[in-house]
Amino acid sequence: MDRRQVLTHALGGTVVMLLGPAELAWGAQLVAVRIWPAADYTRVTLESDMPLNATFFSVENPSRLVIDIEGLELSSQLREVVSKVRPDDPFIAGVRVGQNRPKVARLVVDLKQSIKPQVFGLPPVAAYQHRLVFDLYPTHAADPKLGLALPAASAPVASAPRVPASVASSASASAQSDQAAEAMNDALGDFIGGLKRPAAPAPSGDRAVAKAAPKAADDRESTLSSNNKAGAKRLVIVALDAGHGGEDPGAVGPSGLYEKDVVLSVAHKLRTLINAQPGMRAMLTRESDYFVPLHERVTKARRVQADLFVSIHADAFMNPQARGASVFALSENGASSAAARWMAKKENASDQVGGVNIKVKDASVMRAMLDMSTTAQIKDSIKLGNAILGHLGKIGRLHRGKVEQASFAVLKAPDIPSILVETGFISNPEEEAKLKDSDYQRELADALLLGIQRYFAKNPPLARNRAL
Repeated sequence: MDRRQVLTHALGGTVVMLLGPAELAWGAQLVAVRIWPAADYTRVTLESDMPLNATFFSVENPSRLVIDIEGLELSSQLREVVSKVRPDDPFIAGVRVGQNRPKVARLVVDLKQSIKPQVFGLPPVAAYQHRLVFDLYPTHAADPKLGLALPAASAPVASAPRVPASVASSASASAQSDQAAEAMNDALGDFIGGLKRPAAPAPSGDRAVAKAAPKAADDRESTLSSNNKAGAKRLVIVALDAGHGGEDPGAVGPSGLYEKDVVLSVAHKLRTLINAQPGMRAMLTRESDYFVPLHERVTKARRVQADLFVSIHADAFMNPQARGASVFALSENGASSAAARWMAKKENASDQVGGVNIKVKDASVMRAMLDMSTTAQIKDSIKLGNAILGHLGKIGRLHRGKVEQASFAVLKAPDIPSILVETGFISNPEEEAKLKDSDYQRELADALLLGIQRYFAKNPPLARNRAL
């Protein structure tokens, strides 16, 4: 056992004497304080050089959360939490800190709404030391279907200053249900009435769309017409999953570009394009810079009855010369290559880096659900992946010319064709520069849209048992 841990847990003075003068200082030292506000939940993270224990209780009128942290003295690092609260945080109005009693620091979190707090510790992983995490969830979680019906311009909070300002915002989860229902009915009416509507011309400067617009229009016409003949007069829904986020930055490029920022920007651009298509809507598994556990990403897609699930990433490798886009699907019988197996292991580690509360009651249930993958889902996923690869190859180099397969946790929705797209190698200086460029991000979004349309043209979505 580490001698500092012995000091923390021991009660007798003899042990302290044995440690020597260099280790007489007790307690943990804070390394960093971070707050990640979002519409889904707000996370507060205290990172320290030793494990921290905390107890908490709620107080009403006004609503507050009181947190006592053992083994921690009031310090300048702890006081930083006060200045890190953002005015647009949906949950936290402010934070006060103080020394409640010797060796116990107290945080009082003033709340804007009723919450269900989760408090848990995380062991050291990746670049992080010990973390004490406070997740503040709303008492009543918003229905993700509301976001499908509302204009993409009305956004929830952007969760961290690293999110690019150009990232488009999405629907407010707190909108009134009657407004959502009205908007959804209008959208569905546009869909049914617009089955024969010609595709809108591509904006000038969008080379990929301009080049492929006639074929894309044919694909869309075929998709929606086939869907209409099948009696499925409904919105076609695509779940877009921007990888990583919040505590989990993903890969980092040579210039310091974060994967989580790039893929979120591409996802927003792709959502805008999808929502502009008659009869189509996109749902983002994360709207801004916050962490979403892998199983929760799948759950969100299933709750809106998504027809497709597209997880967007930016690859990294030890060799900076590695380059090119790749597409992955789930595998029932092991990875299709050593590289695919390595990639799945790396992406599946996102929960460890981002920080999942393993004590949540439904975690084991969720993991069991994700193991119910089907052969049919995998076959459709490969079809989707091939359609996407065909269009990605028109705007840049492919790392692999075929769909790779491995056991990616985020692709295990048993009833939704699901793929993971590596848009390029952020570890390659040239590709990092391209991934940082907004115009190239738009080209990636165009290519993904065209691949999705090509897939639907050949594989029309089936009617749902119930309307949204």
